[in-house]
Amino acid sequence: MIAQQIRFILLVCTLSLIGFQSYAQDLVNIPEPKTKFYDLRGTNAFDVALGTSVINGDFPDPMFEIYSHFGYKRHLTPHLALDIGYHKFNLAFIDTYNEGFMSFDFNVELLMIPHERFSPYMFAGVGYNASNHFKQSASKVQGGIGLEYVASNKLGLKLYTDYNYVSSDTLDGLEAGASDDTYFRIAFGLNFYFGGAEKKAKILKDHSTEIESNSITDDRNRLKL
Repeated sequence: MIAQQIRFILLVCTLSLIGFQSYAQDLVNIPEPKTKFYDLRGTNAFDVALGTSVINGDFPDPMFEIYSHFGYKRHLTPHLALDIGYHKFNLAFIDTYNEGFMSFDFNVELLMIPHERFSPYMFAGVGYNASNHFKQSASKVQGGIGLEYVASNKLGLKLYTDYNYVSSDTLDGLEAGASDDTYFRIAFGLNFYFGGAEKKAKILKDHSTEIESNSITDDRNRLKL
């Protein structure tokens, strides 16, 4: 009698252990919620940058000049963002030409590894280029690449460069050559992230619901057996 009770207890313990292992395996099979992006970054960002600009025009001996930028970025998804920005810079040739410019740019940005602190990114878009006091202006297209490192949550350090093709050959004050003028910019900047708490909460809620649903389904399957 005692031996039968011991065997029964051992059987119950064994079945319980098997059930627990199966349940644990089901939990492991559910992927972790993708919320790290909202911890490190956020759905919005203000950004500032300081660097240099250089023209590719009709005069020889282009020189590097000062460049600054500030803007706003909105992440539609962790990977994809829309960015608008104001850029102030000079374009110059040694002993020949030096003029102040500004541009208003709209870009689509692709962040390669949004759930990690370090990520390369690329962007492309359209813009409006104008000299000081709007003496001359023209539309343009631009594209670039960069690297971002999140030094602390909500604060990103970035290094980037862009190429700008202006639909004008008089950017340097001289109309010559077979193509329009272009210029490059390179800068170091900061991204100040904010927002994203609601999206993070929704992801966690959906993930919790998925776990509960998986648990209920598994329990029902065991009862059928």
